[in-house]
Amino acid sequence: MDILELMQTRYTTKHFDPTRRVSDKDMDTLLEVLRLSPSSTNIQPWKFYVVDTPETKEKMMPAVKDFNIERMKAPQFIIFTVPKHFTKEYFDELYAQEKADGRFKEWTSPERPDAIRQTYAGKFDNDPEGLLRYASNQAFIALGCVTIAAAAIGVDSTILGGLDFEMLDEIFGFKQKDEQSVVAIALGYRAENDSNARRPKSRLPRERVIEFLR
Repeated sequence: MDILELMQTRYTTKHFDPTRRVSDKDMDTLLEVLRLSPSSTNIQPWKFYVVDTPETKEKMMPAVKDFNIERMKAPQFIIFTVPKHFTKEYFDELYAQEKADGRFKEWTSPERPDAIRQTYAGKFDNDPEGLLRYASNQAFIALGCVTIAAAAIGVDSTILGGLDFEMLDEIFGFKQKDEQSVVAIALGYRAENDSNARRPKSRLPRERVIEFLR
């Protein structure tokens, strides 16, 4: 299936088959897609928490808003969190990894090559709301990547914005880790009676949303 056909046929699953789990192999592929997702200045301001046991899913339930209860029949979920602060230790970790991966072999400037990243991120030192927006935008890039990757390997998904994220942070202790959850995704396979599978895709026409600036 080419990318356009995939986009034409992929849809948000409303009803999951609770008996069909995503295989370990496919889940590992999707987690690697998340790890490899692009981010501004390669800052990677995210963590991905996998919920794949009935016990952990049950812990999530108090944070699930009523209209998403049906989506909790999916067998697996991934919760996306972002940092509440950027730290020197984190930038040092990023820099060490990039250096180990050979990204700076040709760097000759006396200035550390990640100086721009640190300078830009420093703008959010006293702006927690700005940091949340910035880090969330990066996490949403990864979300888009894994959504399409899931469709490409035949895994159905639903993006879950309808959660009480403050409660989710309490349940799983994200606050203590200086993180906050911003979105989640349900993964699995559509139920035979999934109503959305029978509906035609609807989008605004091309001329309504695309304009060439010339």
